[in-house]
Amino acid sequence: MQLPVLNDAPAAKGGCSASSCGTTENQMDTLPDSIREKVQNHPCYSEDAHHYFARMHVAVAPACNIQCHYCNRKYDCANESRPGVVSELLTPDQAVKKTMAVAANIPQMTVLGIAGPGDPLANPERTFETFRRLSQEAPDIKLCVSTNGLALPDAVEELSKHNIDHVTITINTVDPEIGAKIYPWIFWKNRRIKGVKGAKILIEQQQKGLEMLIAKGILVKVNSVMIPGVNDQHLAEVSKVVKSKGAFLHNVMPLIAEAEHGTFYGVMGQRGPTPDELQDLQDSCSGDMNMMRHCRQCRADAVGMLGEDRGDEFTLDKIEDMEIDYQAAMEKRKVIHQAIQAEMDSKRLEKAEKAQQHTGSNQHALWSCKGVSDL
Repeated sequence: MQLPVLNDAPAAKGGCSASSCGTTENQMDTLPDSIREKVQNHPCYSEDAHHYFARMHVAVAPACNIQCHYCNRKYDCANESRPGVVSELLTPDQAVKKTMAVAANIPQMTVLGIAGPGDPLANPERTFETFRRLSQEAPDIKLCVSTNGLALPDAVEELSKHNIDHVTITINTVDPEIGAKIYPWIFWKNRRIKGVKGAKILIEQQQKGLEMLIAKGILVKVNSVMIPGVNDQHLAEVSKVVKSKGAFLHNVMPLIAEAEHGTFYGVMGQRGPTPDELQDLQDSCSGDMNMMRHCRQCRADAVGMLGEDRGDEFTLDKIEDMEIDYQAAMEKRKVIHQAIQAEMDSKRLEKAEKAQQHTGSNQHALWSCKGVSDL
């Protein structure tokens, strides 16, 4: 079976519009050139890029080493759109084949991430075998990983070997007392450790791993789940701490707490934040940190632009029938990516020129006022 290839038009926008995804116009303008170059075509790290480029996640990591009160992993679920949920678990071999099929049929796809449904670093053999294969067989795809951070320090050296220069760490607190309200237990050195003691170990590992990644030159985004009455008054402090240690982007997400998902918070009636509460917190953090506001809280097997999911087009039975010439696909992808980048650069230049003109008009008005006052 041959799936249709998207049109070769370079600016095939999709997913969500700028008016509906929390976009802030100047996010890329505040980044150093060295970081902007790395994230300019990464839809999860750049608000500009997410209107043009697609991403995918492969579900090769079923196990997890911590329990979060907001999480309930599901391995064969097609009707929920949230982290920790997948329709099919994949072997590394299946993940590689699926990734190459998606990249050939969605040429705007630039990023492959492993984000679950458990924790990738709690499944190191499956995770690193997938990364090793893809770095060799699909070298034009960015590789990234999302982790709770417990096993991160032991994995930094291996991550740096596999063309991975983007890592996301979920850090919900830097206070063990608050952590004990979010994480009932962690699994550490073959033991289940509960409460404040477990939360303290997790926080220490997260901070250590963050520092080690920065030392390796790997970009770090921090995710935090906003939980009203638990950590909402604390996340501004989290933002300051992670920025001081080198994280370049903070993504504060709303708690998903519908009871039908079966999470502890959902069953116990813990509410999520209102849109205004979320925006107020993001605004309060933005003075200290570059904020991500376009997150769609994707499934662990998401495929396509942010705000859409084309996973049904790439189930295992469908990709088995595909014949992929990936060398030809890479050539096509290169042309399309260059065209998209040219359009993005043109629009960025146009925006900068308008901003300069606006500044000039304001300065002229100021001089005019001063001239009048001097008369």
